Amino acid sequence: MQNHADSYLFRSENESSSPPSPEESDLPPAWKILIVDDDEEVHRVTRWVLRRFSFEDRPVNLISTYSAREAKNVLEENLDIAVVLLDVVMEEDNAGLELARFIRRELGNSMVRIILRTGHPGQAPEQTVMSDYDINDYKEKTELTAQKLMTSILASLRAYRDLSIIDSNRRGLHQVIESLSTLYELHSMGKLAAGILSQLTSLLRFTPNSFYGQAHGFAVAKEHHNSFRILAATGCYESLMQGGSIDHLPPSLRDSVLTTFIQKKSVYLPNSMIIYFSSKLGSENIIYLEGTHPLDEWSQILVEIFFANISTAFDNIHLNQEIEDTQKEIIYTLGEIAEARSLETGQHVKRVSKYARLLAQKSGFSYDQSNLLRMAAPIHDIGKIAIPDTILNKPGILDPVEFEIIKTHTQLGYEMLKNSVRPILKAAALIALQHHEHWDGNGYPNGLQADEIHPFGRIVALADVFDALGTRRVYKDAWPLTDIFEYVSSQSGKQFEPALVKIMLEHQDAFIQIRRDNPDAAL
Repeated sequence: MQNHADSYLFRSENESSSPPSPEESDLPPAWKILIVDDDEEVHRVTRWVLRRFSFEDRPVNLISTYSAREAKNVLEENLDIAVVLLDVVMEEDNAGLELARFIRRELGNSMVRIILRTGHPGQAPEQTVMSDYDINDYKEKTELTAQKLMTSILASLRAYRDLSIIDSNRRGLHQVIESLSTLYELHSMGKLAAGILSQLTSLLRFTPNSFYGQAHGFAVAKEHHNSFRILAATGCYESLMQGGSIDHLPPSLRDSVLTTFIQKKSVYLPNSMIIYFSSKLGSENIIYLEGTHPLDEWSQILVEIFFANISTAFDNIHLNQEIEDTQKEIIYTLGEIAEARSLETGQHVKRVSKYARLLAQKSGFSYDQSNLLRMAAPIHDIGKIAIPDTILNKPGILDPVEFEIIKTHTQLGYEMLKNSVRPILKAAALIALQHHEHWDGNGYPNGLQADEIHPFGRIVALADVFDALGTRRVYKDAWPLTDIFEYVSSQSGKQFEPALVKIMLEHQDAFIQIRRDNPDAAL
């Protein structure tokens, strides 16, 4: 005598059975199972058999469709269906087989498990169907019991789960590669750290159930003398960027961060992670993220692969920063030497450099071009080294002969730098030559006008005059800011490019702030 689970499900259309109980479980996420059959009784009995079925503590969500056409729409809108229980004969004799072909070829879905259930085995021979239509299981309705259905569903869900893990791992590795290529393009430590937080969050979304919702986290760098600096923060920790110190963290979290630095080992907690990584140059860093589910072993491996490669990006930025700082110091020193000969402050060259970068950024220049201009601008007056002190430091107005002599500093500066193949010095040579040209053609040394003047020359022309007017010189007092902006406005289309004047006037506060942050030394 058979027990209830082994009774045949579809032998008699008149066989009675209890109505399905309502689905009471809300435990997300449920496994999606699509029933495709034109017989209402098949749907009813299937729901009854699977009413309490679960796999790995996840219930099933049964979706009913009654034709291949209807099933296509559902499949296109639900790419995460795990199993399709498919009838062969519906609106057409081979409707089920054509749907299977559609799933595999047109949707390109090779992961969903297809169980063919047919009451007409002669129209769909098992061997032919299994090989030609990529069917995963074949059942005749007359032999299908409740136990066999549950066994078939269990095997199919297990196969779908394994395929999903493989696909998730593949996409995770792809995301690691894509993330690294993006992060290697970043030029500052802060941007790199922010990029890591973003990319790590994205990477972990490829692992099932890795995030409850928005991720919250921060990046910390260990600096000299055991001090620590917040490089980037996201979510509820964004306010940390204002102070930049881990002292603003909750005490328990701060202690966990410090302990991780001491132990030099990553920690994976039930709903958070503290990732420690160091670089070949010795920099030590931590990434903290919360809002995560526990990561499985493979997800942890992905994270470790990610950070093993990220450490190289940190080293690259450290090296580039060291080179850039050295270049900047040399350039500033050269600029200050030129300014010192005319008894002018070295802060002038630093301010002009920052004004120039700001104008370039607001004009739409790329990061690289804006930074190149920032590095080249400080030596715009390098040619003054060759001008006699008596002219440079004359307290009164220059006579015509003296003025002609001082104008030569543009050409002299160009001659000093023109033979360099280094981008910074090539740009500096051009700036030295053109920073006294006027938009209307009334400047010197060559009387260039409008677009004949290189954008770098136009920008430094405005930045230099703006700062010079606000700085005390041997031959004049500093102008009030209101007078300076009025002068700049009056020279739009004359001395200065109109578009640059517009930018300066629209962002006056930013230019004023640069001046406040880089004041001249008190005399």
